[in-house]
Amino acid sequence: MKSVTHHCLSLQIQPPNPRRRQISLHYLSPAAAATPPPLAFSLSSLKPHSKHPFSIKFQQQTHLNHTQPNNSNKKIQTQDDGGGIPIDQVKTLARFKSLHNHITVIQVSRAADHPFAGSRLLLLDIPGNIHSISFLLPNKLLTSTYFDVFATLPPLLPPGPLALLGFGAGSAANIILESYPTGVIHGWEIDPAVISVAREFFNLSWIERKYPDRLKVHIGDAMGAEIEGGFSGILVDLFSKGCLIPELQDPSTWEKMKGRLRSGGRIMVNVGGSCVEAEDEWSDGKAVMEESLRALDQVFPGQVSVLSMGNRGEDSSVAMTGKMPDVDEWKRRLPKALRFHADMWTPFRG
Repeated sequence: MKSVTHHCLSLQIQPPNPRRRQISLHYLSPAAAATPPPLAFSLSSLKPHSKHPFSIKFQQQTHLNHTQPNNSNKKIQTQDDGGGIPIDQVKTLARFKSLHNHITVIQVSRAADHPFAGSRLLLLDIPGNIHSISFLLPNKLLTSTYFDVFATLPPLLPPGPLALLGFGAGSAANIILESYPTGVIHGWEIDPAVISVAREFFNLSWIERKYPDRLKVHIGDAMGAEIEGGFSGILVDLFSKGCLIPELQDPSTWEKMKGRLRSGGRIMVNVGGSCVEAEDEWSDGKAVMEESLRALDQVFPGQVSVLSMGNRGEDSSVAMTGKMPDVDEWKRRLPKALRFHADMWTPFRG
């Protein structure tokens, strides 16, 4: 089994009250449709949302308060590397409040000494959850996050369209489309403003033009996602207000999704974990994750596997339904850079 180094990328928002809030997105690195119609508004027509000043946090326990005096020598410190990213190497490209989200797009300089150098990040919710990553660097497709894990699912599926519930700016869809020569993705995103941001800042318009017959973007509630004949697989990445949506703790939700799968189909889910912080200070990311896994296991008893990420006591997990596949055969069907993920799954034990 190839060894894997676990890291954690966090972003912190400093709200008006003194209680510090943060969430983390774990990332992993191995040891070695027709184009939808244009939206009825443009980003330029949206007013910035400035109630909550941002403090950006990379990796573990990094803190920079934007209310401090501007200093060209100021760095975003990290416990993991002992160094940091100069604040002038991170900039905000967009920030506003839509009907559904607090939306922020930031860009990390290519010169930054960090795994996300040269990337754009889509942050949603007041805590600043990372919902999409796109690298501006040439030939930089993989993100070393759970989006890459999502891209390991297609080789395990029967023929048919793949659903992506919680499309964001399309990070997972882009990796899948570029990694496999065939297959159709139907993505659902409830917030039209997120799709607008994706097209303007995350190359979604270009991806839609490149794959007009393979990518269908639907704006609407993902809970109603269905297609005639069913899906070969369903990817679930559904968070609201910084928390896994409550429907995913209800077995009836998974029953409905199961009924929308073709024979032999699978579901893969980002179930979050303790690294996720909700806007509601009483919500516990780990407890919500465990409750969601138990609900999933009720519908797929003995056929839920979990891939865990995290370090320093934090965790983030992805779950998958179906019998554990032959790992060697799975690897043969995967792009080389994704193969190590196949070794990381363990049965869910309740």
